[in-house]
Amino acid sequence: MGMFDFLKSSRKTSDVAKNRLQFIIAQQRGSGTEPDYLPVMREELLAVIQKYVTIDADAVKVNVTKEGDFDVLDIKVDLPDGKAT
Repeated sequence: MGMFDFLKSSRKTSDVAKNRLQFIIAQQRGSGTEPDYLPVMREELLAVIQKYVTIDADAVKVNVTKEGDFDVLDIKVDLPDGKAT
């Protein structure tokens, strides 16, 4: 164990992504307009998925809908039937 190991983040990337999504959704709650983060989120998801699978740019769809008191983040990814690259 190194002297400066406590400075390194031991969090998983999935935890970081989850926290980012929670922050973005909480920030946008209450605004009646279409969230401006959706195109950015879509591009980031597309970039991550394309590291493992070749997909078209139209294969990732991100939407936010309101169901009662809750905002629902709907992410749809159409993956090809072939093998990953």
